[in-house]
Amino acid sequence: MTDKLQKVLAAAGLGSRRTMETWITTGRVTVNGQVANLGDRVSAEDKIVVDGRALKSVQQRQRHLLYNKPAGEICSRDDPEGRPTVFDRLPKIKQQRWVSVGRLDFNTSGLLLLTTDGQLANQLMHPSSGIDREYAVRVLGEVSEAQLQALKDGVLLDDGIARFSDIRKGRDESGANQWYYVALTEGRNREVRRLFESQGLTVSRLKRVRFGSFFIPSAVKAGKFVDIEGKDVSELYRLAGLMPPSDSPSSAKAGPRLSKAGKRSAR
Repeated sequence: MTDKLQKVLAAAGLGSRRTMETWITTGRVTVNGQVANLGDRVSAEDKIVVDGRALKSVQQRQRHLLYNKPAGEICSRDDPEGRPTVFDRLPKIKQQRWVSVGRLDFNTSGLLLLTTDGQLANQLMHPSSGIDREYAVRVLGEVSEAQLQALKDGVLLDDGIARFSDIRKGRDESGANQWYYVALTEGRNREVRRLFESQGLTVSRLKRVRFGSFFIPSAVKAGKFVDIEGKDVSELYRLAGLMPPSDSPSSAKAGPRLSKAGKRSAR
C-alpha cells in the first residue's frame, strides 16, 4: 500500500500537507537516496529523509493528548520574549512531533488537543469540519439582551462576520462580573474576546471547556495532560471525518472517557 509523500510527512506531524509540498519542491526531502518530487508515493519499506534526518517509520503509531492549558503559556514552540510554552510540559517523543489542534492565546486557559498526526490536526482545525468550541467567559459589566442577540446574529469584525452559535448564562458572581457559556464553530485569533469587545464589553477570564465531544476530566488539573486512548481515539478521528488508523486500539484499558456521545459538530 502506498500513500502520497506529502500525506505521510503531514501524518508524521511535520506540518500541513501544503507546507510539506513546499518542502518537497524545494528539495528538502529524499526517498531512498533520491531527491523527492511532488506526486511521489511511498510505502512502509521506503526510506524517507527530511533535512538529513530519517523518518524512522511511516507506520509509527500516532499519539494524542488532551491538555488542560493554564493561562500564561503560549501555544508556539519558540517565543522571542521567552514566555513559557505548552510544549515544555509535554512528554518527549522521538521521530514524531506534537501538533496543537488550534491555539489558545496567552491569557486563555482550558482544553487543548495535541496529536502526532498532522493530517488529523489539520482536519480538526479546518473550518469545514464545523466543530463546536465551547468557552466559559467572565465578562466585566452588564450585558443587555440586545447585545446578546447581536452576538448570536453576527457582527462584522476586521476579518469578516462572526457569531456565537449558542450563548447561555452561567453562574452568578457578586460584583460587576457575569459568567456566560458560548459556542462557536471557528477558531479565529482571539475571536471570543473580539466578539465581546465589539459590544463594548471586556472579557476578564476565558477558558475553553469543550472541543466537539471532548471535555476536560475533573482529574486533569491545569498544567496536566492525559493520553487519549481506546474508544476516544476513534471518536477523535470521527470528529475530523477520518478513519482511525488500523493499529489504533479500540478497547479501553484507558481511564475514564474523555468524550461524550451526543456532543457533535455543527454539521
